[in-house]
Amino acid sequence: MISYGLKNRVALITGANNPQGIGAATAYAFAREGANVILVYKKVLRNFDKSKTNRNGLDRYYEANAGNAELVESKLKAMNANYSIIESDISEASSVHEIFSETLNRYGSVDILVNNAAVDDENGFDTIEKITQKVIDDTFAVNVRGSLLMMREFVRRHRDYGRIINISTDAAQIFAGQITYGASKATLEALTRSIALEVGKYGITVNCVAPGPTQTGWIDADLEKSLIPLIPMGELIQPEDIAETILFLASEQARMLTGQVIKVSGGHAL
Repeated sequence: MISYGLKNRVALITGANNPQGIGAATAYAFAREGANVILVYKKVLRNFDKSKTNRNGLDRYYEANAGNAELVESKLKAMNANYSIIESDISEASSVHEIFSETLNRYGSVDILVNNAAVDDENGFDTIEKITQKVIDDTFAVNVRGSLLMMREFVRRHRDYGRIINISTDAAQIFAGQITYGASKATLEALTRSIALEVGKYGITVNCVAPGPTQTGWIDADLEKSLIPLIPMGELIQPEDIAETILFLASEQARMLTGQVIKVSGGHAL
């Protein structure tokens, strides 16, 4: 069994209220390794049909992202994890400052940052024909500004151990139908490379994981059937697949790996 050297490290993970999500799976993985985990989330309120939330699909996904992380917390409790949960808005600089201050007051350091929080447009306006200023502003506010503010604060508060892992998407470079979302993730990949060059002198690594179609509750049975032929490995990616990659990038073993965008996609969108 691999020893990642993460016991008592402090991992700050954004976008962690969906119990089927990448943020939650990452929190469980870090807790398993003995790390302290701080989960940050903001409720994303969207319309959903409660009668359809008992199965995978957008209704289940929207319900999860409108929640308050109580299911994630219950599992962490069962694991006897050392954790904190903060409801906050990372797109605001003052909120980011408060997140780090609260974490440092309790744990003394922030060793690992996982920028997982992201938003997209649910109404079909993220195409060149329909794009609105609000979609552009809302998407970039979280996916780019929020992630960048979190990275800035991490570097400012850095002590002796530094790992930043950003979450993109495997289709970031070409994402027709979700052009602003894709562009925001492509921007995050560019930031990953640039910031890696800037902060290497501090011993901080900055990497990016780009998931393929991942079952975080949003992929219904019909969509899964259409996606599987596009994935050479023949199955959907699971949140745990992403979490295990994040765990490695956060580890002692990955100390010389920086500025990379790693697709965990089963061969999708290569």
